Amino acid sequence: MKEFAAVTGVLETYFDGLYHADIEKLGIAFHPKAIYATADETPLLYRTMDEYFPVVAKRVSPASRDEPRRDVIESIEFAGENTAFARVRCSIGTKDFIDFLTLVRTDGMWRIMAKIFQITEREI
Repeated sequence: MKEFAAVTGVLETYFDGLYHADIEKLGIAFHPKAIYATADETPLLYRTMDEYFPVVAKRVSPASRDEPRRDVIESIEFAGENTAFARVRCSIGTKDFIDFLTLVRTDGMWRIMAKIFQITEREI
């Protein structure tokens, strides 16, 4: 249960980072060598954290627009003591995201190593 709570904590930090466009929180949640990708854009969108964080920093945060939070952890699975997978959902503006997050535990800390996601437009 301790590891489940640790992974859940990383996911909550991730959600907070996205909601507030806070790259310091995202820097805690993501491993520095993590990847960010989606096939919803052509060509395939792929970013390193050095490329991703400046994009987030330029966003108008959902918090500043008083958007309701739609963060949901749908599942967490463990492959072993150092590898986990989480399926989560969140929203930014009119877009809903389904994120497949692979987490690794290094130096005793869980962090997101890969974010692969699907984007859908929410009907208003």
